[in-house]
Amino acid sequence: MNTEEDGALAFFRAQHRAFTQTLGERREREDMMPALLAQAYSSFEGNVEVQAEGQPAIACHKGCATCCTMRVIATAPEVLMLARYMGTAASTADLRQRLVEADRATRGCDEGQRVALRRRCPFIAKGACVIYPARPLACRGHASYDKRACVEAAAGRIDRIPLSMPHMMVRSLIQNAMQSALRDAGYIWAAYELNHALTIALDDEGCEAAWRAGEDVFAPAVVTEISQDEMAEVFDRIQAG
Repeated sequence: MNTEEDGALAFFRAQHRAFTQTLGERREREDMMPALLAQAYSSFEGNVEVQAEGQPAIACHKGCATCCTMRVIATAPEVLMLARYMGTAASTADLRQRLVEADRATRGCDEGQRVALRRRCPFIAKGACVIYPARPLACRGHASYDKRACVEAAAGRIDRIPLSMPHMMVRSLIQNAMQSALRDAGYIWAAYELNHALTIALDDEGCEAAWRAGEDVFAPAVVTEISQDEMAEVFDRIQAG
């Protein structure tokens, strides 16, 4: 195993321990999920900054939503916190209707089918993300070095974009470490298609309580390409190592 792999595994274990501590300390508290995700997002930002040192500047900026036609995958805490966030937005009714329409058009699509639809994310308005502070790790971890390449890819003229590997790597390690900690704490830790899962959350006020009680409330939206058994085996091997 090389030094880079050693570093990634050590980072995963450190994140797992931190998430486990947060889940243990706040298990019965209303602020458990806000604390868990604040920890995840803060760690992501800080570690991406370190890992991206010396790399080219990313081309992503406010008003650029070229990549926001992709399928977004999120964990249950991310979905539930986004549902909370939408509950505080002045334009919730409009956002919810756009979400329902987007879910109706995209439900059941895999990644390729979703991109082929070229349907804009329901949370993009005037080129900006209206849920930006609560956006999932999947969105935070997708960053490009070349805006023109993104435009060309969105139009179907090319199939490769120069993406930031530090963003992708840190996002993956943090999300997986959080899922591993959720699993160890007895919570449902699967990954879900965001539009479908968020629609479920907004339709059921008892959704968060049910998830806390161990119910897989977002099962209809689960992303089946990801094998939980294989992920669990990997998590166990890393923890044992």
